[in-house]
Amino acid sequence: MVVSIHRFDIASLPAMPWKNGGGTTREIACLPVGAGLDDFDWRASIATIDRSGPFSQFAGVDRVIMLLDGAGVRLRSGEGCIEHRLDRPHVPFAFAGDVAIDGELLGARSSDFNLMTRRASVRADVRVLDARVSLPPADAGLLLALRGCWRLQGGDAQRLDAHTGLWWDGRSQGWDASPADTDTDIDTEAALLLAIRLEKLHPSSDDTAP
Repeated sequence: MVVSIHRFDIASLPAMPWKNGGGTTREIACLPVGAGLDDFDWRASIATIDRSGPFSQFAGVDRVIMLLDGAGVRLRSGEGCIEHRLDRPHVPFAFAGDVAIDGELLGARSSDFNLMTRRASVRADVRVLDARVSLPPADAGLLLALRGCWRLQGGDAQRLDAHTGLWWDGRSQGWDASPADTDTDIDTEAALLLAIRLEKLHPSSDDTAP
């Protein structure tokens, strides 16, 4: 079976305004197909935050947020269990979506990558890479060129320019990834790739027994 690869360009993703007017969201993927915010297994998106305010809560969901540009945002929970300055670009921060969090803008605007995974269904491995790597097969996942261009080998060859990416779901897929200029004299130190591997959690034989 051929894995279906879905490519995307951040610049061409449609922006949807938040209900509270505090920002916009550009959805990259929401699986399974047709799922909404109450029943997805995993969802990836980019949010632009225009004003300080509360984050939406998602019971049973694990979240990863990563600053893309802007001064960032300070994340605080009422119980004090979370106190984090998201002010360094391309550094993922994981937290539970069940927790009530307020986001205080540290500047005029912040743009962030967001990953949400249903805790009972999916486990995520999120890394930011700056050198050639072999990524083991995963049930689903997403690759995004944050800086520079990247070559991907995994079945069909792929090339990702900066701010473009791809995602897959439904069958195991692995990748060999390397900065596109690895074999030249061009400095590739700035190349960065967001690599997300998603493991589907299947019920045990005891759980499915009659």
